[in-house]
Amino acid sequence: MEEQELLVILYDYYGELFSDNQKDYFEWYYFDNLSLSEIAENVDKSRNAIHKCIKGVCSKLYEYENILGLYRKSKQLEKIIDVIDDKNIKNRLKELL
Repeated sequence: MEEQELLVILYDYYGELFSDNQKDYFEWYYFDNLSLSEIAENVDKSRNAIHKCIKGVCSKLYEYENILGLYRKSKQLEKIIDVIDDKNIKNRLKELL
């Protein structure tokens, strides 16, 4: 899996743990494809400050996953759900993910 794809997935799990500014910068960079310079210009900050903030968010995403493992656990649960024969139970468990 590509690093950018993994970061976006982890952000889905842990994104609410960040400040509004951190979320904005990360989303503009990874979701809206804005460059660091464009983000910096839009918020009147230095390019380096934006880079440092986004890099910090990425580091925290990895740290949260290492500690909490929500993504890893959801993948394990998906594998378990795939081998369950009862469709009702299977569907109810998929809803929880």
